[in-house]
Amino acid sequence: MKLALVGDIGGTNARFALWKNGRIESVRTLAAAEFATPERAIEDYLYALGLPLDSLSSLCLGCAGPVSGEDFRFTNNHWTLNRTAFRNALQLDNLLLINDFTAMALGMTSLREDERIQICPGEAEADRPALVIGPGTGLGVSTLLPDGERGWRVLPGEGGHVDLPIGSLREAALWQHLFAELGHVRAEDILSGSGLVRLYRSICTLDNHVPHLSSPAEISSAALAGDPVAEEVLSLFCIWLGRVAGNGVLSLGARGGVYIVGGVIPRFSAFFQSSGFAKSLRSKGCMSHYLEGVPVWLVTAEYPGLEGAGVALQQLLDAPDAA
Repeated sequence: MKLALVGDIGGTNARFALWKNGRIESVRTLAAAEFATPERAIEDYLYALGLPLDSLSSLCLGCAGPVSGEDFRFTNNHWTLNRTAFRNALQLDNLLLINDFTAMALGMTSLREDERIQICPGEAEADRPALVIGPGTGLGVSTLLPDGERGWRVLPGEGGHVDLPIGSLREAALWQHLFAELGHVRAEDILSGSGLVRLYRSICTLDNHVPHLSSPAEISSAALAGDPVAEEVLSLFCIWLGRVAGNGVLSLGARGGVYIVGGVIPRFSAFFQSSGFAKSLRSKGCMSHYLEGVPVWLVTAEYPGLEGAGVALQQLLDAPDAA
């Protein structure tokens, strides 16, 4: 029997699952650094399930980076991919490559109520775009659009690379330090796992503290234990995420809601819920009223990217002109 496979490939991890009857199963996470190519990772995944390589018929990969053209280079890992060679190597009838945050956005369409926490109350407008944003290895941003009878459409983009917005003198002082280090300061330079560490080091330098924390996990744990420097790091992180997300709502008219995803925020979800995120999101001067009533959820689903890759593949297979 021919099988459908879905994958969610980020900068650090490659997650794979079989797609059966509208759901994922047999999920496995592999470290991208341990495999020379994505083909080798897929072969390893199938081997672990006792499946031959020629058992696959259809494959959808959510890939970190802009997806276009015949050749693709993954962002934040060493893998490359040529569509024709890849399809031939795996003997596929259907191959779909989508941005990893396109997959993440489509995953929002299959969330259960117990897989999200409401951060800001409001009613999503069903016919309006929704913003999906998430700090992880980088900062992913996508726009989810209802598409009538065809299901869902996603506008992929590189919104994580917008300029970091400044909203206070403290932030301006930190931005100056970051600018001296980086030259150009993007939102992703702060709103990511490595960005959390960069922000911590910048605060330590600016305030003459000796840094003693070296990872996102250490910083979030120290903040929750009452370390004042780490607390400021998390506070500013949440505020900056709110400001960037609010800018996205204004730019896209995203009154369909905001979904916060990624691996960083769930480490300190209670802190996040009581942080300055919501105020920052809505502090837009004369347009602050536009953000009132826009709901925001923190997504706690385990594999939304894989679910979204499955949704994308199913839409392809169900299309009238599908091969």
